[in-house]
Amino acid sequence: MQKKKILVIHTGGTISMSEDASTGAVKPTENNPLTQKTNELLTLADIVIEEPFHLPSPHITPVEMYELKKIIDKYIALNEISGVVITHGTDTLEETAYFLHLTIETSMPIVVTGAMRSSNEIGADGLYNLISSIRVASCEEAKNKGVLVVLNDEIHTAENVTKTHTSNVSTFQSPQYGPIGIVTKRGVFFHHLPTVNEYYQISGISKKVALIKAHAGMDSTLLWAIRDLEYHGVVIEALGQGNLPPATVDGIKALIEKNIPIVIVSRCFNGIAQDVYGYEGGGKHLKDFGVIFSNGLNGQKARLKLLIGLESSQNIMDIEKIFQV
Repeated sequence: MQKKKILVIHTGGTISMSEDASTGAVKPTENNPLTQKTNELLTLADIVIEEPFHLPSPHITPVEMYELKKIIDKYIALNEISGVVITHGTDTLEETAYFLHLTIETSMPIVVTGAMRSSNEIGADGLYNLISSIRVASCEEAKNKGVLVVLNDEIHTAENVTKTHTSNVSTFQSPQYGPIGIVTKRGVFFHHLPTVNEYYQISGISKKVALIKAHAGMDSTLLWAIRDLEYHGVVIEALGQGNLPPATVDGIKALIEKNIPIVIVSRCFNGIAQDVYGYEGGGKHLKDFGVIFSNGLNGQKARLKLLIGLESSQNIMDIEKIFQV
């Protein structure tokens, strides 16, 4: 069987770092150790390597995410690859995966992976995760499933996966839903299918969207600051099903009056924010003001979706529609 051509994009992160034996610090090295393993990967696929930057994942911004989109779009247009694997630091891995999920239109598999242990630590998981990801990206069954995240023998959707533990190798989980497939020695197996594929065409990233978290006793100070700093939108991780302390109501009104969209998610990692409670600051009260409720995304992903939505429309009704998908 002819090997498939897979584009592997290295971006940095723990998967490409080494531990300093004298200090114990994990940091980037001059040469990405994964690029030295390319020959070992050639038994799996015909590998094409791109390394547009070499950054720890806290240094990744939507600008770098958009750069990755452009690289992948270029290769898709050439029609010379069968799949894509991206190696990435784990702290913002889910955000890059979701950004690409929303902005790339293709049926081919795109897989994002990383590592929790650097290349020279005992039990290093980077090369293993990379091998698993190439296997998934080469798999016919991985087509038409959007961007996938593969680590620790599990396959997750970009929409549902999140980092749940600071250091455990099984940190990536999909609360409520679980993985959609597994990687074994015998093959790649899917047992669930995503029900919706989304795509939003953008030509750049220029908007500012804030993300804040609600807490007991919260007032309108941060909301007024967001208005005065001329942000284009805000996502609030609200309490419970989508409620806020009453002292935030004036700030909510001030943002709505300036046509700044407010998207509500829950700070709970299970369940969906809903406009249920009718007291001051309750979800129904906020909905009546024109606040948008997201259909189950976490805060960091809702922020990216709002950022992407604002690139194509400033209309609140248009923005609301994309959060009902």
